[in-house]
Amino acid sequence: MSDRHLAFWPKNQPRHLTLPRTNLFFNAEVSAARYPDKPFLVYYDTPVTFLQFRQEAERIAGFLQQECGVKKGDRVLLYMQNSPQFVLAYYGILRADAVVVPVNPMNMTEELRHYVSDTGAKVAFAPQDLLANIAPLLDEGLEHVVVAAYSDYIRTGHDYPAPAFITAPREPVAGAGLTAWSDMLARDLQPGPMTAGPDDLAVMPYTSGTTGHPKGCMHTHRSVMYNAVAGMTWVGTLPDSVLLSVLPFFHVTGMQGSMNTPLYAGATLVMLPRWDRDVAARLIQRYRVNGVQLISAMVVDLLSHPGIGEYDLSSINRISGGGAAMPEAIAQKLNDMLGIPYVEGYGMSETMAATHLNPMQRPKKQCLGMPLYDVDSRVIDAHTLLEVAQGESGEIIVSGPQVMQGYWNNPGATQDAFIERDGKRFLRTGDIGMIDEDGYFFMVDRLKRMINASGFKVWPAEVEALMYHHPAIQEACIIAAPDEKRGETVKAVVVLKEAYRGKVSEQDIIDWAHENMAAYKSPRIIEFRDALPKSGSGKVMWREMQEQAMAAAKAAG
Repeated sequence: MSDRHLAFWPKNQPRHLTLPRTNLFFNAEVSAARYPDKPFLVYYDTPVTFLQFRQEAERIAGFLQQECGVKKGDRVLLYMQNSPQFVLAYYGILRADAVVVPVNPMNMTEELRHYVSDTGAKVAFAPQDLLANIAPLLDEGLEHVVVAAYSDYIRTGHDYPAPAFITAPREPVAGAGLTAWSDMLARDLQPGPMTAGPDDLAVMPYTSGTTGHPKGCMHTHRSVMYNAVAGMTWVGTLPDSVLLSVLPFFHVTGMQGSMNTPLYAGATLVMLPRWDRDVAARLIQRYRVNGVQLISAMVVDLLSHPGIGEYDLSSINRISGGGAAMPEAIAQKLNDMLGIPYVEGYGMSETMAATHLNPMQRPKKQCLGMPLYDVDSRVIDAHTLLEVAQGESGEIIVSGPQVMQGYWNNPGATQDAFIERDGKRFLRTGDIGMIDEDGYFFMVDRLKRMINASGFKVWPAEVEALMYHHPAIQEACIIAAPDEKRGETVKAVVVLKEAYRGKVSEQDIIDWAHENMAAYKSPRIIEFRDALPKSGSGKVMWREMQEQAMAAAKAAG
């Protein structure tokens, strides 16, 4: 274990973090007691106070228990965009002693089917614009779907654009197993006493990998609490901080830094359901936003705004994020404009967000940062599992309070994910990194097969499994292709069945994929081949094809 980074450890930070021995919902109770009339959420200029938030979350929990039969440890799907309803449902599920299963709202029916069958969930929350995607599953395990209209929480006028699906008026909800959000709250049902403790399951985000189906990462109240407290402490979030929350809450980075941390701190979060640089700049100016979490692509877009100088962004004292390294030129432009660095970090669904962060006072560019409080992180040889020397590349492993318990219902994958070192249980991240002379970690490569498209992780094996549902596809291999805006994009090398050759076009495959899987993972480039290159053992040589695609793009400039 290297401790070189301790020489640069922030002087205002403790080395050890003492965690509350409480459940996550207690954070909502504390903030409601301390700041009852203060806005917790601001959504298109409509506030939700801390007291209103706690009361509505309790009514949601009462409905889940009394009307849906939700019991301690049951899994409940949360399939929504950033909105008051997402945050309320999240904490309502926790208050019911149940487990939140956050689901990317870009997922389609086939992808949702796996979440329902794997978790055994009987209940889901969904918005009215996506109801058609999840409704078919009411015949396949789901018993209740609570349907939300985002416009229910826009009660005042606002002078900036909102997507049509956000402003759409509430539609009537009818059918077995369907309940309108407004009707759920109107029931005013109260839950029984909360019994979940720090070691009970709380949240189960899904992650993919080298196998075809996503796996549920089991997190307890304690492991989620760690990053809520660690994030607040490291970046200095205070009760009077105002944060812009635009990173998706279904993903652990936005969930922790832009949702759970501000609730714990008693801070206010100003929400956007999806990135819009004009609206983001207006909100920063209007609400004097202090902290912003953005992936590098969003920072690039914001600073490229031709009218950026017309906005007063001087209230910002922190822009942090991750997902992909920040280009050097953009980081410098940010520093020149606002006098602040872009603070990068590193984490994954298995660690409920950050395990490493750059210190606020001494960040390094294009750097993962240093291990956080009570985190032991090392770099090992991926084959011998022995630690490598400083400056050499190897697989990053981590041990800490935020590391998951394991993969849901998948003991084999759990066993493969962990190794023992010095009496500690370490997670193998699958990421290749190195430690510099100051103890900071840098990413070098990915051991796991993964595509990073605008900060979204795309796992080729999962996309390939979905591609085989197309009747014309005989074989498919998913690889990364360079993309000017997304960094990487998804390319499918496809072998068509003989009967379909000349009858199905590349665009046909693109259109079908877009209709049947989340947009971020849907292939944007299709290449037809007569056969896929294979090794002597019959394995598809995906890396060779990917290197060819990258070389061709480089040659083309």
